[in-house]
Amino acid sequence: MAEVWIDILSAHYSWLLLSLLVALTSHIFRALRWNLLINSMGYKTRLSTTFFSVMVGYMANTAVPRMGEFMRCGMLSKKEKIPFNALFGTVISERLFDLIVLVFIIVSLVIFQFDLLEGLLNKMFGGMQDTLFSDMTLLFIFVLALSVFFGLAVFLIRRYKPTIQKFIIYQKARTFLIGLIEGIKTIIHLKEKLLFLIYTIVIWLAYALMVYLPVFMFPETSHLDFIDAMTLMSIGSLGIVAPVPGGIGAYHFIVKSILFELYHINSSIAGSFAAITHAGQTLLNVLVGAFSYFSLTILAKTQKPLNEQN
Repeated sequence: MAEVWIDILSAHYSWLLLSLLVALTSHIFRALRWNLLINSMGYKTRLSTTFFSVMVGYMANTAVPRMGEFMRCGMLSKKEKIPFNALFGTVISERLFDLIVLVFIIVSLVIFQFDLLEGLLNKMFGGMQDTLFSDMTLLFIFVLALSVFFGLAVFLIRRYKPTIQKFIIYQKARTFLIGLIEGIKTIIHLKEKLLFLIYTIVIWLAYALMVYLPVFMFPETSHLDFIDAMTLMSIGSLGIVAPVPGGIGAYHFIVKSILFELYHINSSIAGSFAAITHAGQTLLNVLVGAFSYFSLTILAKTQKPLNEQN
């Protein structure tokens, strides 16, 4: 810890600040991209309120994993009077698309840098095959039980559908699911598909820059190039999506392992890099998220919702 603290004190933080500005830019483009999906359903949105909602979501994710998706939909729904289920459907669609992009990047990096990544992949996933096959019986029982449960549920719903339809909870659930599905389908029916793709490219390039710029904080990491940053960003993202608040611990472990195992960076420098970059992003999300929350609260009192102005 003493070595890490010395590294933290000696880091050149101007590169981190520049990285955080790039991070804000990526969040703005995420809001712009989300607007495309929302507007395709016929609802009006402001960039400011969408951006504030996105940042409130990032702030929520630092406390409770994946809570941010619910929070940003809830805030925007309340501010602009857009159905929550429709908004949540667009978020699911957006996240699925980003997952495809992330998988594509990781697979491409593995293919073109297999010699470099082979050792790390074996260490990370080498024992997974034996574990997987040893648990196949348990997995089969679980899948079978799940199939029986859903099969029985479908049978009962069809058998007693006239009776079930009379319940208010069925009607509300059906309405919610219809709106959710419509939100998910927005990316399919989107007219500005090229613009959506451009926004996506800008977002992921910004993510890579967010990792690349801080490498100049330390002389020991300054030799890393943009492709190295892409590798660090893509595999490090697995730590962020891990089911822990803000990726704490998981992100640090993965980033430190990559820097140490792949690029032979001193372990204390690798740990410092992970700690500083994660702390910077977390601080940005909390501060801007808190500002966004209060801004939305104030705007709710001063601005009339767009979808009530017709």
